[in-house]
Amino acid sequence: MLCLCLYVPVHNSDQVEVEYFESNGLPSELKSLKSLSVLLPSQEFSTYRKWRKKTMKTEESVHDGQLDFEEFVHYLQDHEKDLKLVFKSLDRKIAGQVNANVIVNSLRDLGVHISLQQAERVLQSMDKNGTMTVDWIEWKKSPTLQPAENIPEIILYWKHSTIFDVGENMMVPDEFTSEEHMTGMLWRHLVAGGGAGAVSRTCTAPLDRLKVLMQVHGSHGNNMCIMSGLTQMIKEGGMRSLWRGNGINVIKIAPESALKFMAYEQIKRLMGSSQETLGITERFVAGSLAGVIAQSTIYPMEVLKTRLALRKTSQYKGISDCAKQILKGEGMTAFYKGYVPNMLGIIPYAGIDLAVYETLKNTWLQRYGTDDAYPGVFVLLACGTVSSTCGQLASYPLALVRTRMQAQAAVEGASQVSMTGLFKQIMKTEGPTGLYRGLTPNFLKVIPAVSISYVVYEHIKTTLGVQSR
Repeated sequence: MLCLCLYVPVHNSDQVEVEYFESNGLPSELKSLKSLSVLLPSQEFSTYRKWRKKTMKTEESVHDGQLDFEEFVHYLQDHEKDLKLVFKSLDRKIAGQVNANVIVNSLRDLGVHISLQQAERVLQSMDKNGTMTVDWIEWKKSPTLQPAENIPEIILYWKHSTIFDVGENMMVPDEFTSEEHMTGMLWRHLVAGGGAGAVSRTCTAPLDRLKVLMQVHGSHGNNMCIMSGLTQMIKEGGMRSLWRGNGINVIKIAPESALKFMAYEQIKRLMGSSQETLGITERFVAGSLAGVIAQSTIYPMEVLKTRLALRKTSQYKGISDCAKQILKGEGMTAFYKGYVPNMLGIIPYAGIDLAVYETLKNTWLQRYGTDDAYPGVFVLLACGTVSSTCGQLASYPLALVRTRMQAQAAVEGASQVSMTGLFKQIMKTEGPTGLYRGLTPNFLKVIPAVSISYVVYEHIKTTLGVQSR
């Protein structure tokens, strides 16, 4: 039971302190009161206000710490339920108690790493009998505990690959809470993420096409820069030519995202994980395998995107005409050129992106996450931008080789070279910098892509009825 001190206003008298020990209803001696003024410590009142904002559609102003008593009893009941849910999520062995190792393992599953000594200090603040274990009674009576939504909120707030789209869908899929799975909200998140990706990719398509042109045609003899590349595209095909290849790039978002998420969930089950979330290593393995499955399925669309981005005016009538010409002239194998470097690129991209994002997330949570699990827009954007940039930087040479292999038949005079042959050829003729052709427009599109996808994601999510942060 929660023990709180309430102050009852009595007409023409000083406030009378009443101890309230019950959270399942109104005490009989207070049922006749029409109103009750509750004076709360600032930290508890802040928690109450956050609860009220979540549960009430229209937030009314609360003056001088005064609130309706029956509403406050509802808050107490919800508060105790939240504490109970978190205690049960930690007590996976149903032992009725929590120790330091349990806290360390539970936080590690969420990507938050603390030492055993830090966990013991947390327990000491709650442990009343010196056993270094905490049962339910000690847990709910701890004065330092807030409504314990922080653990699922870490998953809820720190979504990454669902929100941010930088044109490459190689990130490890996000985790979703059990509540999001049961209510079907996760599919609304995925739809919102797909819509955000479509808008983001369309807005940054000129830079993406410029990157492809620089990767394929850039060399010492043709030192294409951003302005000359944009000018060349407009001169050859007009303003509309800046968006060549964008149609197929947007179309492939839906099947790729759906396949990747379903594969990720199935791989989690095959790995025998009964936890709501996986550890970092398990997430990386499951996410990389899911990425390989999704990319293998939609890879012909990747080849079509490259060919359409490189096409000249009137070369193809559309996506289907491009596919027919490639199939007729080069055969089915042309749709899987560059497949090997593309699959190899998933490992450094997904691994480094996940590692950097989790490190930044963990650092923020350790320093500022004690008051609120929600990091704020700018922190999310900064973490997403930095981790995506690092992932792209690590996998960029493989992405460049993949693009050149996809384009070999479309470039006049280009010989059919294998992946290792292309690496050797680039190193010999252009040096190490040749492996990073087109990197500048690629990086220039990261910040606008991340920002646009976040804003559009939030708007679509609200429209679909997903509760805002």
